[in-house]
Amino acid sequence: MAEVDMAQQQDLKDVDVETLGEEHINLVFALGRENFGVDVNLVREIVRVPPFITRVPNAPMYIRGVMNLRGTIVPVFDMQLKIGMPHNPLTEDARIIVIAVNEVQFGIIVNSVREVRTIYDKQLEPATKLSSSVDKRYVLWVAKPSDDRLILLLDVSALFDLDQVLQEEE
Repeated sequence: MAEVDMAQQQDLKDVDVETLGEEHINLVFALGRENFGVDVNLVREIVRVPPFITRVPNAPMYIRGVMNLRGTIVPVFDMQLKIGMPHNPLTEDARIIVIAVNEVQFGIIVNSVREVRTIYDKQLEPATKLSSSVDKRYVLWVAKPSDDRLILLLDVSALFDLDQVLQEEE
């Protein structure tokens, strides 16, 4: 009898996956009152904001500076300024998410890290419908999970124009 129940449960899981589409695992974080997500495969680590970030002269305002992360110099970006949101003072919950794309590492300052969440294709809508102060060039999708929150999924490559950065390094 238990074998039949297990088979039925597996069939239900298979149906759910088929109807929901491909899964995308994202790290969800807060900027202001908004929820944002990045592909968890890009995240290397999450660290507390150090008491001192070395400012880079003549850098754009959204570049907070650089930090030494166990011997590696990592540029740190203020996400709120980069995507066009008003800057809020950092709290105790603020973190730096260290991201790596094609061996390029950088940190992004966020107000807080919320969760790791699985989002399915069926929960995604194009960001073109987005009506907010966030620059739409940096948002790939808007996710609508079952808990009625909206999560803006960021295009990390577009956000920091990584294609141009990678070409300059070559």
